[in-house]
Amino acid sequence: MPLLVVILSSVGLSACGAPQYTYVADSAAGTYYKVPYGWHQISQQSLNQALAAAGGSGVGIWSTAFDAESDPSASHFLAGDVTEPFVFAEVGQLSSTASNELSYNMLRDFMLPVTSSTREQDDEDGFPLTDFKSLRDETITANQGVHGVRETFQYTYPGGISDTFDEDVLTNADQTVVYFLMVHCTNACYAQNENDINTIMTSFTVGSPT
Repeated sequence: MPLLVVILSSVGLSACGAPQYTYVADSAAGTYYKVPYGWHQISQQSLNQALAAAGGSGVGIWSTAFDAESDPSASHFLAGDVTEPFVFAEVGQLSSTASNELSYNMLRDFMLPVTSSTREQDDEDGFPLTDFKSLRDETITANQGVHGVRETFQYTYPGGISDTFDEDVLTNADQTVVYFLMVHCTNACYAQNENDINTIMTSFTVGSPT
């Protein structure tokens, strides 16, 4: 597992104030993002358990999460009643088959179904979220061949609660690694915290902090 390095930003430091942001970095992959300083990091053990419960695995990949709730919990990973932003990031290796087949649409569908064909198929298979609404669909081109998408969209959970998801999904030039960042919470929460969320999403960088 790459070493997790959390660096307190010098931005905002003063004799009477705390830093504005916490920088979170995967030094091995040269990947980082930042979150508001007061948000709470989820323990790796708790996050791995949440990933396993959702059908994934934190074993062998770098993953981190932060919760803006005063009572933070890894259970907020994909929960529909999250009233403060929840941040999840991971860096993972792709198999040779996945690398060869990787497309922008596969990046869009990396975590949740976004493209129409995948949504139709998942709906037939009983996917529980409904009322998909796309708010943003952007392609990203970065340094050294890094490329991917930023997707912002809404889904309604069973029971009627609607969430907004904001995702950056990037890959390197030879498409052997995926770099993923997601922030989500209820639609009202997203609207209230949109500036902070946009700061997080636009800070996601494959390279060294500057």
